[in-house]
Amino acid sequence: MKAVVCTKYGSPDVLQLKEVETPAPKEDEVLVRVHAASLNAADLETLRGDSVVRMASPLKPMYKILGTDVAGRIERVGGSVKQSQPGDEIWGDLSFPLGFGTLAEYVCIPEHALRLKPASMDFEEAAAIPTAGVVALQHLRCKRPVQPGQKVLINGAGGSVGTFAVQLAKHFGAQVTAVDSADKLDMLRSIGADQVIDYRQEDFTTSGQRYDLILDVVASRSVFDYRRALSPDGICLLVGGSMAVVFQALLLGPLIRRTGRRQIGLGTWEPNKKEDLNLLGELFEAGKIVPVINKRYPLHEVPEAFRYLASGQHQGKVVITMEGKQVD
Repeated sequence: MKAVVCTKYGSPDVLQLKEVETPAPKEDEVLVRVHAASLNAADLETLRGDSVVRMASPLKPMYKILGTDVAGRIERVGGSVKQSQPGDEIWGDLSFPLGFGTLAEYVCIPEHALRLKPASMDFEEAAAIPTAGVVALQHLRCKRPVQPGQKVLINGAGGSVGTFAVQLAKHFGAQVTAVDSADKLDMLRSIGADQVIDYRQEDFTTSGQRYDLILDVVASRSVFDYRRALSPDGICLLVGGSMAVVFQALLLGPLIRRTGRRQIGLGTWEPNKKEDLNLLGELFEAGKIVPVINKRYPLHEVPEAFRYLASGQHQGKVVITMEGKQVD
């Protein structure tokens, strides 16, 4: 089979499209033919070997084939697999400890990690949702679930997690302010944002507005900036961004909590959670959320897809196809 192989940390130039042996499923696994995958910020961090990644694997990537989001069809099942059958269409997230490996034509998945794909989704839509959709959903509910009428600000709203967070916050009844670059604001309005802010023109932390929840996907501000923009009992959750800001939140967040009701810190994330994927599937089928797919790249153009992701220009998701489609 063809796979995009990564044997060392670095830029997208280190990625190689190779012929490798098609994996054989273990007793409790199924072999899935991948129809589509998608890229996330975590994939880029893994490729570059960012600091958190190197804590687990200091010298080289833990897995040679990257990629966690997957949508495909079961080709073969292991001997102890009881419910899954060849032909079943699945979707999911193969983040650690499930082994990554979706940037390939085939991947093996333990049966317990399988999630049946909603019939109304095509493979590309299904591949765009699992990681980013679940991260957005869990962060909107992990500390204090969003309530109707609350003011929610999403910084970095135009990317993978942000586009789902905007739609989900609206579904929960919030008034949503979306912050990103000017070229993404029309798209953000189209998916439900009540207000939009071009971060190059306006600083949301000094505008005088106060928010019940700030979800920051590209954290680059001090915890004191966030504190200034929160309502008296508001919460700020950092999803990604500068590790310096993350560590500052870990160190100073408890102090801020002790001096008032505001909270600043990190949320929690449980990949591939069945209940969350089920809810996202139901919301998709009800027309409440839609994956924003910006560009599609065939497998042999994965390095270019990573370069585009790293540029920060993407609006929503970058999807990898196995059908030889050209870039939009």
